[in-house]
Amino acid sequence: METETLKSTHAEAIPRALEVLQRDGLVAYPTDTVYGVAASAFSPAGIERLFLAKGRESIKAIAVLLGDSSQLPRVTTAFGEYARRLAERFWPGPLTLIVTRHPDLPEVLSPLPTIGLRIPDHRFARALLRRAGPLATTSANLSGGENPHTAQDVLRQLGGRIDLVLDGGATPGGVPSTVIDCTGPEPVVLRAGPISLEAIQAALG
Repeated sequence: METETLKSTHAEAIPRALEVLQRDGLVAYPTDTVYGVAASAFSPAGIERLFLAKGRESIKAIAVLLGDSSQLPRVTTAFGEYARRLAERFWPGPLTLIVTRHPDLPEVLSPLPTIGLRIPDHRFARALLRRAGPLATTSANLSGGENPHTAQDVLRQLGGRIDLVLDGGATPGGVPSTVIDCTGPEPVVLRAGPISLEAIQAALG
């Protein structure tokens, strides 16, 4: 496979990405942290390709990125009070919320009845997500490889393994998102990140 590259500013960048995603293909794109590689969140074949391209174990769940909160009913059946308040305060941004997954999501996406959701704070990523719908997204590297901050970083690791790279220049990088489990009676921080525990407590106070 030859991996196609398009500048994110190209008029055909998003239409071309939609074509690839609709046929179970894989698209890498810039986010507010690193480059992600994605398949449609509703494509079992695309998600399986995502695991294979990265060399990632299928027992590791893949998060879903959204363009805006209007897409929530498509991916979760229980977005509770804690999740709502945290989303209102920190989305778009580096916060992943673990909630109950929608039964329409493919089982291959996660071995658990839950799913991680995030809205990235990146203009192009959100424009793509609004058009494409929810995307199963993970970092655009080989499993265990260096985090990709440029399109060239993506091609060095995944060139020939994915269909399309949308080149939006260098990403900010930094610390991975804070992850909070909102499925229990109290929210639980599963991974510390850019959003501090104090900020989370203040949002819920």
